Amino acid sequence: MSSPRPPLEPSESRTRQVARNIRTDIEAGVLRHGDVLPSTRELATEWGVSPFTISEAMKLLAADGLVLSRSRAKRVVNAPAQARRTEIRGSTPHVIVIGGYAGSGKTELGRILVRETGWPLLDKDTLTRPVVETALESVGRSPHDRDSDYYMKEIRPREYEALAAATKENVECGNSAIVTAPFIREFSDDAWVKRIQAVHSAMNATTTFVWVYCDPETMHTYLRRRGAARDSGKLSDWPGYLSVIDVDFRPSVPYHLIDNSEAAAPLHDQARELVRTVMADNIGSTK
Repeated sequence: MSSPRPPLEPSESRTRQVARNIRTDIEAGVLRHGDVLPSTRELATEWGVSPFTISEAMKLLAADGLVLSRSRAKRVVNAPAQARRTEIRGSTPHVIVIGGYAGSGKTELGRILVRETGWPLLDKDTLTRPVVETALESVGRSPHDRDSDYYMKEIRPREYEALAAATKENVECGNSAIVTAPFIREFSDDAWVKRIQAVHSAMNATTTFVWVYCDPETMHTYLRRRGAARDSGKLSDWPGYLSVIDVDFRPSVPYHLIDNSEAAAPLHDQARELVRTVMADNIGSTK
C-alpha cells in the first residue's frame, strides 16, 4: 500500500481546486475550444483567490495542453477534440442516475458523460427551475427558497415527478439518458429505488446509480464561484449548512462512486471509466 499523500499547503490546494474546476468546464463543454479566458485579475476576482494562484493554476492547465498562452495577457482554451461527435448505442437503453450535494459536480459529470456517449442530459434544475420559481412567487415566497417546509412538502416532490416522467419518455423512445439531481432522500429510500428500477426494467432498460462525493472546501469554492441565488442561504452560513448534511453520505443501494475532490483523478478520466463499466454491464445483461 502506498503511503498517504501529504496534506497540501492551503495555497497549493486552492491552485489545484481552480485548475480542476476550469479543466472540468473545458471537458464538459462549458468552455469551448478557442475561447479566450478572462485576464488573471478577472479570474482571481471570480474565484476569490490571488493573481498568483491563478497564474499557478494556468501553469498546470498549460502543462496538460488545455490552455495556450497567445501573449502575456491572452490565454485560450485548447480542446480540439470537442468538435468530435460521440454516440454510443447499446442493445437496450441505459439510465445513469447521478446524485450529489450542491456544488459536488454532478451536473458537470453529467455533461462530460453526454460528450462521451451522445445521450440526452436531464437535469432537474434545468427542467424545472422556471416553473418552480414562478410557483414559489405565486404563493408569496422567495423564488430561491429551497429549504422551507413548504418547498420540501409541496414543490420538491413535483420536481422529481417531472424528472422521472421526462426520463420515462426518453426510455420509451428507446433512448438512454443521463439524469442529474441531488437525489439525497431518494438514494436513501429503498422503495423509491426499487420503483425506479422496476419502471425502467419494464421498458427493458438498465439503471445505474452514481454518487458524486466532493470535500466541503471544494464544494464551497464552486458554489461561491457560480453565484446562484438558490445557494445564498448555504453560503451565508456555511458551517451551519455543513452541520445539517452528511458529507460522507453514501446511497443504500449498489452505486458507483465518483470522487470530485481536488486530490482525486480528473473528472473526465473517472467519467470514461464509468462509461466503460456501464457498457460492459449493458452487454453482460443481454447475454
